[in-house]
Amino acid sequence: MYEMNEINRAHFECLPSTQDYAKSRRGEGKDLIVTAGEQTGGKGTKGRAFVSSKGGVYLTRLKFYENFPARDAFLVMASAAVAVCETLREYGVTPMIKWANDVYVNDKKICGILIENVFRGNEIASSLTGIGLNVCNRLPKELSGIATTLEEATGKIFDVEEVTTRLIKELSIPRTMQEYLSYVGYMGREATLIFGDRSIHGTLLSVDEEGGLSVKTDEGVLRVTAAEVSVRF
Repeated sequence: MYEMNEINRAHFECLPSTQDYAKSRRGEGKDLIVTAGEQTGGKGTKGRAFVSSKGGVYLTRLKFYENFPARDAFLVMASAAVAVCETLREYGVTPMIKWANDVYVNDKKICGILIENVFRGNEIASSLTGIGLNVCNRLPKELSGIATTLEEATGKIFDVEEVTTRLIKELSIPRTMQEYLSYVGYMGREATLIFGDRSIHGTLLSVDEEGGLSVKTDEGVLRVTAAEVSVRF
């Protein structure tokens, strides 16, 4: 492990989880970026595991805020997704966001994002933004039909540290919901909404300025949030 203090970054060759390590240092009250060459216990959304073999970008950003209204919490996720998309565009691919927090290239998942916010009253005190971006890591056979890497999408070899540095730079740029919405895709497509142990079939209609997803179902048009539902095609 080594720390790059000029950008408040801690890097490890191998770590169980960048998210857990960043969380362990939250008590210091300082912004921090944690990266790892690989993870042995990578975390996805809703408790799922995230495959994190050597060759990918595995990063968690710990950020503290002042006067950040809780009602704007979705912007944390939206900003991270835009940063990933802007990074990927620099390498010649066309990314698309699958609501709410996955980035796709060529209809395959290339990046997952995990957000954990800490609230103080009606404000966000801090957030953990975990990003797993497939660059030149080898994917398990069972994921070959649904996931991709930057190397697979372009046929080129990449320097993972260069991609990491570019992503960190993009994460430092303020983003808007309009930028997020410009990358959102798959509207008009049929999908299954999963609410815990219950599921509903419907057609994706649109994502609004607050990050809510509207879906046409047999029960009418529903508006759902990322906290309550997962979307499966």
